[in-house]
Amino acid sequence: MYMLNRRMFQRGKDNNFFWFHEQSNIFFHVKVYLCYIKENSMTVNEAHLIYFSPTHTSKQVAEAIVHGTGIKNILPINVTQQIADEIVIPASALAIIVVPVYGGHVAPLAMERLQYIRGVDTPTVLVVVYGNRAYEKALMELDAFAIPHGLKVIAGATFIGEHSYSTDKHPIAMGRPDESDLAFATEFGKKIMEKIQAADSMDTLYPVDVRAIKRPSQPFFPLFRFLRKVIKLRKSGTSLPRTPWVEDENLCTHCGLCVVRCPAGAITKGDELHTDEAKCIKCCACVKACVKKARVYDTPFAALLSDCFKKQKLPQTIL
Repeated sequence: MYMLNRRMFQRGKDNNFFWFHEQSNIFFHVKVYLCYIKENSMTVNEAHLIYFSPTHTSKQVAEAIVHGTGIKNILPINVTQQIADEIVIPASALAIIVVPVYGGHVAPLAMERLQYIRGVDTPTVLVVVYGNRAYEKALMELDAFAIPHGLKVIAGATFIGEHSYSTDKHPIAMGRPDESDLAFATEFGKKIMEKIQAADSMDTLYPVDVRAIKRPSQPFFPLFRFLRKVIKLRKSGTSLPRTPWVEDENLCTHCGLCVVRCPAGAITKGDELHTDEAKCIKCCACVKACVKKARVYDTPFAALLSDCFKKQKLPQTIL
């Protein structure tokens, strides 16, 4: 028997038994390796989708990103109309926070409504949506909120959404996010999940420095023209509208849709013709929601933004 076995192995590759033995050995080691990778990969079993979105642009981006991750258990936390309840998001979940940019900053009301959200070294994606001018320090502001709240920032992005002041007369990033933007957001979500699955533990799921994200190119002359016109406008003493208003009272049917859509509670049911100046955040959700076009917000800045920022910027990400 010993001699038989010795001859079988001496014949090497010409021996069928030897070939089968070697293939089985390779298959076994591959299987063990795949099991090791599976057991030692980061996994998330749910996504907390957190957004502030008066005109629905941030919501669209948020939903496209989470769709790309492939996570099925999605827990939406919509802080558009109310502050978030106190919640601690576990490390086994993914937090995605998407907020709009107003004047180069995170919308103050959005930041206020995020305050009770906490994590425990929770993998987090931060996204700001701006109206094609500039997001300035908004992403860094969101990062400054996230870190002390126990959220580990593993990805960041900047997307473009139709500007609050955009109208048919003065279009500013009209229709954004468009199909291309949302496809990009979906692919971003896919890459986020790939990064998570490539890590074998939370320690090797490395955070990102959002300050390193690539800034969109901005042609110099349109920006210079915008700044010059803004200075001229302010020096002229031109009165700027403080809130949207009802231009033609006969068009208003008092349907109350503006009341429902206002995130700041600046419009009262039964008194839809007036807007509380102290509460209004100029998001223009009421203007865009009014099916009768009774509400308007005709600011000189709309024409300036439309004229000086015609070139459409592209979303940027960091992973």
